[in-house]
Amino acid sequence: MSQPIQFTLSQADAPQQWYNLLADFPEPLPPPLHPGTKQPVTPEMMTAIFPENLVMQEMNPERWVEIPEPVREVYALYRPTPLLRAVRLEKALQTPAHIYYKYEGVSPAGSHKPNTAIAQAYYNKVAGTKRLATETGAGQWGSSLAFACRLFGLECTVYMVRVSYDQKPYRKLMMQAWGATVFPSPSDRTDFGRKLLQEDPQSPGSLGIAISEAIEDTVKSQNTKYSLGSVLNHVCLHQTVIGQEAIKQMEQAGEEPEVIIGCIGGGSNFAGLTFPFIRRRLAEKKSYRIIAVEPASCPSVTKGELRYDFGDTAEMTPLLMMYTLGHKFMPPRIHAGGLRYHGMAPMVSHCKKLGLIEATAYPQMKIFEAAVLFSRTEGILPAPEPSHAIAAVIDEAIKCRQEGKKKVILFNLCGHGMLDLAAYDTFLSGKMKDVENGD
Repeated sequence: MSQPIQFTLSQADAPQQWYNLLADFPEPLPPPLHPGTKQPVTPEMMTAIFPENLVMQEMNPERWVEIPEPVREVYALYRPTPLLRAVRLEKALQTPAHIYYKYEGVSPAGSHKPNTAIAQAYYNKVAGTKRLATETGAGQWGSSLAFACRLFGLECTVYMVRVSYDQKPYRKLMMQAWGATVFPSPSDRTDFGRKLLQEDPQSPGSLGIAISEAIEDTVKSQNTKYSLGSVLNHVCLHQTVIGQEAIKQMEQAGEEPEVIIGCIGGGSNFAGLTFPFIRRRLAEKKSYRIIAVEPASCPSVTKGELRYDFGDTAEMTPLLMMYTLGHKFMPPRIHAGGLRYHGMAPMVSHCKKLGLIEATAYPQMKIFEAAVLFSRTEGILPAPEPSHAIAAVIDEAIKCRQEGKKKVILFNLCGHGMLDLAAYDTFLSGKMKDVENGD
């Protein structure tokens, strides 16, 4: 019998709690600040856009947070997700490395995003919210929240970054199939959107702009709250089911990862995989090497500054301590729409500051070369976002070959690319090119 390549858990093995890295940081995370007073934001200040139960979770100091039963019932549609060993990719690379990937593309929306969308929809439903407003880049978050809102009986309005709205029409259709209302951002639905369109009718938009529009919609509407798919503490918290499962599955495989890799845009899928491993690094002195991979055209961690900045373009959010390119930064029109963000999750930024992780950046052409190699060996067409992680995995595996060393590499394949075929068409037809800051 051939060696096992798929490692699965039963429903009984699914995590019952989320893990909160805030409890284990050796140095406290700097708090969000009020942009006017520069004083730490209070829970009362945040309830204008978030329900109180999620605000309290954002600031929760407890190490473990119980996952409500209704959330676990929906998780059961696709969780636990599989862990696979990429033996065919290993063979193609002629590497002694063992490559494993946690595959989040099996969720109904095709990515890791439902892990927090389901939780946020549930908590908003309990709090009496009638409608959620949000932004989306590539559309994976928007489709996930549309799905979750449908299950919990909430209305959903999505401001989709214009360049992705045009590049990825099927993501828009998926959101609409689940009952969401979708607008291209910048839009004519908000004061901020109209202002930007007047300045540049062809604006490609950005996540920062779409966030501003969704927040403006929230504060001007009744029974509406804002929902964010990355960056914030409670979002990173909800994603930790990924890493908790991966720890058990690596034990099934009989191996311990030495190198752990994930792509970063806002930081949620990276946090989901790595935070439970960082806990083991801190508590058990494990020597994991943890690598965050971002686009060379949006290099918030590798070329940005660690400082307080707004999470949105219109300066409506609290100030967050994070690696940032500046909230006015306009990302190039790369196809990895989910990574076109000016900043990084404060918790991920704090991990980098404390030396718990490292970061690197890859250009667009390199990540699509990696994506095509992965699809031709492993059979899964990856989304452009996790293809950044794949590019780094391939480089690490090649180093193992060159040095004659076996290493165990684990990465998060956080979404499939079945709705990113237009991007693959651009690459395979030779029309794609690398873009730099400001292109």
